[in-house]
Amino acid sequence: MKSIAERSTGSFYWWILATLFLPIAIPGLVFKLLSTMKESRYLRGLNGKVVLITGASSGLGEALAHSFFLAGCKVVLAARRKEELDRVRKDLLQLHTTVPTHPPIILPLDLSDLNSITEKVQSVLEIHGGIDILVNNGGVSVRGDALSTAIDVDIRIMLVNYFGTVAMTKACLPSMIARKEGRIVVVSSVQGKFAIPHRSAYSASKHALQAFCDSLRAEVAKDNVKVTLVAPGYINTSMSVNALTGSGATYGKMDAATAGGASADDTARSILKAIARDEKDLMLAPFAPRAAYWLRHLMPPVYYWIMQKRAEKLDT
Repeated sequence: MKSIAERSTGSFYWWILATLFLPIAIPGLVFKLLSTMKESRYLRGLNGKVVLITGASSGLGEALAHSFFLAGCKVVLAARRKEELDRVRKDLLQLHTTVPTHPPIILPLDLSDLNSITEKVQSVLEIHGGIDILVNNGGVSVRGDALSTAIDVDIRIMLVNYFGTVAMTKACLPSMIARKEGRIVVVSSVQGKFAIPHRSAYSASKHALQAFCDSLRAEVAKDNVKVTLVAPGYINTSMSVNALTGSGATYGKMDAATAGGASADDTARSILKAIARDEKDLMLAPFAPRAAYWLRHLMPPVYYWIMQKRAEKLDT
C-alpha cells in the first residue's frame, strides 16, 4: 500500500504534466473537433454535386466514383474504354445507399486527344448546367531509364498526364469562374515531389502538374475556385500492368511495389476527406516516401547517393 508521501508525489507529478500539456492539448482537441464537424458538413453537402472523374474505368478512378456516388453526387464517368465505364456504371447502380443518388453519366474520352476535350466537357455542361468538382485522375505510367526511353514515349506520357489534365481543367474553369464556385482536384504522385530512377518521364509529368496547380491555385482563389493536389504513394491497382516500357510496349506485369501499395478504396476515401478539409496539397504515402521527400529538401547529398545506389541496383 502506497504511503501518503508517495501518493502526494504522484499527484504532484500529474499536476505538473497537466499544467504543461493541457494548454497545448485542449486547443488541439478543439481544432480537431471543429475540423471533423466541418468535414461532416461538407460531405453531407455533396449530395447533388456534379463530379467529373477522368480515368474512372478502373483502379483509383473507379474507387473515387464509388465514394462520390455514395455521397449522393451526380457522377460523370470519363475514360477511353466505354465497355469498362458501362461496367462501373452498372456496379454503382447496384449499390445500396443511405442518401438519394443519381444515375451516373458515361463520357468516353481520350486525354491524348486534346482537341476533343472542350466539346466533351461542353456536353456535360449542357446536361447538368455546371461541374462542381473535376477530378483529374486519368494518366499512364512508364517503366524505363531515361537513355533507352524513346522520345515518343516521353511525349505520350506528358501529353496524357500533363496536357490532358491541363486541357480538362481549362475546359471546366470558365463555368466554375462564372458561377464563382468549383474545385479542381489533381491526382499526382509522390514521384511528382521527388524523382526516382527509371521513372524520368512519369516523374517529369507529375512535377509539371505540381507547378501548374501551385500557379492555378493562386490565380483562381479570387473566384472561389479551389485547387487540391493529391500525391499518393503506390496504390494496389493495375497501374504498373498498363504502364509503358521505354519502347512504348505495355509493361504487362504487376511490380512488387504496386502490389504492396495502399488499397484504392482507402485512398479514395482519404481524397474525399481531403477535399472536405479543403486541403491544398496532400501527400498520401507511408514513411519511406515521406522520408525521401524531406531528404530531397533537407539533405540533398544523401538523397542523391541513395538514388544512385537504387539506380545501380536496378541496372544489375
